[in-house]
Amino acid sequence: MATVNHHPYDIEVFFDGGCPLCVREMGLLRKWDRRSRIKFTDIHDPLFVAADVGKSQDELMAQIYGRLPDGTWVIGVEVFRRLYAAVGLGPLVWISRWPVISQLLGVGYKVFARNRLWLTGRCESGTCSLPPSKTTK
Repeated sequence: MATVNHHPYDIEVFFDGGCPLCVREMGLLRKWDRRSRIKFTDIHDPLFVAADVGKSQDELMAQIYGRLPDGTWVIGVEVFRRLYAAVGLGPLVWISRWPVISQLLGVGYKVFARNRLWLTGRCESGTCSLPPSKTTK
């Protein structure tokens, strides 16, 4: 008997739609998500208000966040594991959990997240600051 998922998605991903690398990654995941198991939420969208999901814009911009259907938050590399599992790349997820690989991915992602604005050419006048927080709709 097939397992029926009563949730409309496996994970909601909160991504920065102003980040070219992030947009490219989410584009690939959208293409691979043939069963619509991922809900994509662009935190760069002018209509998005971080407070509506119980987070600050600064928190969401600092690293990738995902939210499971039960409301549980996941962050960083674990979000990517959940996203890849949702599109059927379980073996890749399994390998990413091997201790040495997991540690390297964790460190690599933290370095990327901390330098994402600079790496994607989003710094102006020598500064890499986050956009102002949105608190109202």
